[in-house]
Amino acid sequence: MSEISKMNIKFKEIDITNYQKCIDLKLSEEQNKFVASNMFSLVQAAYEPNLYPLGIYNENIMIGFILYDFDVELKGWSMSRFMVDVKYQNQGMGKVALQKFMKFILNKYGHIQLYTSAEVDNPVAIALYSKLGFEKKEVFKYESGGRTYKEVRMIAQL
Repeated sequence: MSEISKMNIKFKEIDITNYQKCIDLKLSEEQNKFVASNMFSLVQAAYEPNLYPLGIYNENIMIGFILYDFDVELKGWSMSRFMVDVKYQNQGMGKVALQKFMKFILNKYGHIQLYTSAEVDNPVAIALYSKLGFEKKEVFKYESGGRTYKEVRMIAQL
C-alpha cells in the first residue's frame, strides 16, 4: 500500500476547538518568508469579510492550513494561504490536500477559475501548483507591513 493511499486528508473549519493547533503549525525558517503566519491569517479572517480558514487533517491530526476567500478585485475565489507543517512535508500530503481542496471548491462553487499566488522565489510552491493544473498568468508586486512582495498569480480551471 502506498503512503498516499494510507492518507485520510480532510478539512475542518478553524474554530475555538482547534485554532491553537493551527497557530502551532510550523514552517521551516526558509519557508517563513513565503507565507504569512497562521496567527496573522486567523486575525485577518476574524476581521475581514469573505475569508474562510480551514485546518488540513490527516486522520485526526492537523497537518496544515488553508485560507480561501472571494477576491473582490479578481471577482473570483482564491486560495490565499496554503501550508503544511514542516513535520509532514515531503510525504505527499500537501499534494493530496491541494487536490482535495480543488475538489472541495468545485463541489461548493461549480466550474470556476481558482486563483492562487506564490512568491516568485518559491519554486517548490510554483511547481506544486503547476503540477496540479494552475497556470502562471502574471507577476505582480504589492506592499504590506513595510515590505514589498513579488508574486506570480496562477489560475486553475475547475
